[in-house]
Amino acid sequence: MTESLKFPFGTARRICVLSLAVLCLSACGGKDNNSSSSKYIAGSSAFKSEALTSRFLGRATFGAKHSDIKALTGTDVSSWMKAEFSKPASPYLEPLVEQEPNRVLGRGARVVPDHFFDVAIAGDDQLRQRMILALSEIIVISSESGIRGRPLTMAHYVQILSDNAFGNYRQLLEDISYSPAMAFYLTYMLNKKGDAASGRVPDENYAREILQLFSIGLKELNPDGTDKLDEDGNPIETYDNADVQGLAKVFTGMSTQGSDFFYIYKDFEKSYAPMVYHPKWHSNLEKSFLGVTIPAGTSGPESLEIALDTIFAHPNVGPFVSKQLIQRFVTSNPEPAYVKRVAETFDKGHFVLPDGSSVGTGDRGDLKATLAAILLDQEALRNPKTLPDDYGKIREPIIRLTQWARAFNENTPDAEDEDIFNYLNNGGIQQSPFRSPSVFNFFRPGYVAPATATGEAGLVAPELQITNEITTIGYINFINAFIYDRSYNKSKDPEGGIKADYSEALLLADEPFALIDYLDLLLTANALSEKTRQRISDVLMEIPIRDGSEDYDRNTRVRLATSMVMTSPGYVVQR
Repeated sequence: MTESLKFPFGTARRICVLSLAVLCLSACGGKDNNSSSSKYIAGSSAFKSEALTSRFLGRATFGAKHSDIKALTGTDVSSWMKAEFSKPASPYLEPLVEQEPNRVLGRGARVVPDHFFDVAIAGDDQLRQRMILALSEIIVISSESGIRGRPLTMAHYVQILSDNAFGNYRQLLEDISYSPAMAFYLTYMLNKKGDAASGRVPDENYAREILQLFSIGLKELNPDGTDKLDEDGNPIETYDNADVQGLAKVFTGMSTQGSDFFYIYKDFEKSYAPMVYHPKWHSNLEKSFLGVTIPAGTSGPESLEIALDTIFAHPNVGPFVSKQLIQRFVTSNPEPAYVKRVAETFDKGHFVLPDGSSVGTGDRGDLKATLAAILLDQEALRNPKTLPDDYGKIREPIIRLTQWARAFNENTPDAEDEDIFNYLNNGGIQQSPFRSPSVFNFFRPGYVAPATATGEAGLVAPELQITNEITTIGYINFINAFIYDRSYNKSKDPEGGIKADYSEALLLADEPFALIDYLDLLLTANALSEKTRQRISDVLMEIPIRDGSEDYDRNTRVRLATSMVMTSPGYVVQR
């Protein structure tokens, strides 16, 4: 570990202004154009060169390590994929249950996000963890709600995402529907059947969101994710309010195990276990939706099976889910043909890897096959030299932090010890795992940023929904707090929290371009433009390596260079 640094005000001010300028350029749709100076080796194999290896790992994991880039370059990506699919999953619920209950409950909304950061940074099952984050931004539950004080209930939700990350989307929908966290969040816990005498009707919240956000969306889709149009050229709605009212009856009568329906904490352990139906409060009426009618008198569990089978059978599910997963891993504006290929894999349930072996069960909705299709598609692996301007995505703030920590070999993170995480959603980076402001996630998949180059081009840019003047400056301050080891720890333990090991980079600090080459490969997969590289070099050269102060000056160079790279368009925009 290296000491915390300060640098002269004039230098710091110039760096901050430059960083802010280039990051704002990125957020407003500007490009760090490297088309004329790309150092990528042409080819479509994920691990053909070090840069391509770094690029692939930047998508499929929470950040490449230099040792991983060296070890994987020249190997077969099929072996890596199969190894990731077979790795034991890092647990979420069990470790928290085993802790002292009052301590866990006292930490409230931060318990699960802190544990997630630790696993995302140091966990071995990287692909699974990336999929957990992606799924959590489609099937959203947030601890910034009534379940703020129920961390074990939240941990059960994340455990469901983990268990199903390489499973089947139909099973995921079922497990989530029985989740107490979802029932608390979307208000169908204690959802009573309708009563004509009093005018009471079932809660419609979950029925609406499972259709709109978790499965089929608002508009009928073609297999390539584009809108189907009627004879007048207008989009076709997938459902109406009558469908929501009919489906809402399915989610009546659900509550925790061992309770009397109302006394949900009779057995506290059941607040983080699958719910059950309580027949007395489940609607026995007909339930009609999406062209299907469940007969009167059908039990709750059977009604749910029919409902989920009906929803899952809708042809929208494949393109609707596939496109959003592509956006989370690869690019915000995938070509329709890319979406179609992935959606077809979703429907087929298997994918042939480059080595000729297959992954997936052959059942529709297989997420292992879908994820392989996303990461190994021809569009995902196309030559970076030939990428169009509309290709790529903004890196999520969560991933920027984890990538920094992994790049500099943080192997024992302790996110609980970081006070800075108390302020993520209050003028900081506006993103923390499982703490979105609403069921619509931190950003919408179809968000078009106004008054930007991307918006004028008609492109969606989901992450720009949380990118503004406040969060741009907030990100610079946030990431620099970690880079310069100034994030304040609860225990003030010098070795606590999330730290970096810059020892490899320090060996290159005497030669600015060697240091920039190292950071460029590790953090951006060689996406920095020559102009940005020259700017960084010019600033580093203002910091001489002085006799008697060599260690201090090398540390200053390394951290300045890291800060400038991580606030440049070539980094913020993942290509």
